[in-house]
Amino acid sequence: MTKLVLGGVLGGIAMWFVGFIFWGTPLSLIALSRTDDAASAAIQQALAQHLGALGTGAYPIPWQGTPAGTQLYGQGPTAMLFFNSNGFAIPDTSALVAGLVLAIVCALLLAFAIRIVARGLSFAGRLQLVGIAVLAITAYSDLGQPVFNHMPWGFFVYLWISDVASWLAAGAVIAWALPKPVAMRV
Repeated sequence: MTKLVLGGVLGGIAMWFVGFIFWGTPLSLIALSRTDDAASAAIQQALAQHLGALGTGAYPIPWQGTPAGTQLYGQGPTAMLFFNSNGFAIPDTSALVAGLVLAIVCALLLAFAIRIVARGLSFAGRLQLVGIAVLAITAYSDLGQPVFNHMPWGFFVYLWISDVASWLAAGAVIAWALPKPVAMRV
């Protein structure tokens, strides 16, 4: 049990670190489209004016729940807007700490799953199992966004690569930390 918890905690730290490389450094600019300062200020003002009273949320623009909205949606342009009515610092230390806790919890869950399912597998076998599961789950979750919701491919491919790398880092640490399989005597 000690190796399981240790593997989960270290796996979570590895996951967080890899995620930080992708999203906490200038590397993240690969995934983002940008506007100039004047356009950003105008958009920010429009957001505050039109969504400020509604508060933080995920807003499909235009709202497709009415006949007029459905027509506007079909004409375009469209957006899925993740709106936060409050500002925050970049980088946000509280998000980094909360992200580390989340990564550790997720890696601990992965460690328990590996122990249950792959107890008798070697390091390589455990890592193969993690790799296949990671590819399947993250492909559907991340790449499903541009497929189902017409989201931008570039952002979600980058997100997918970062998720695969993060989960594989966690899985490798966990697969290494768990007890080695014991050969059965015949």
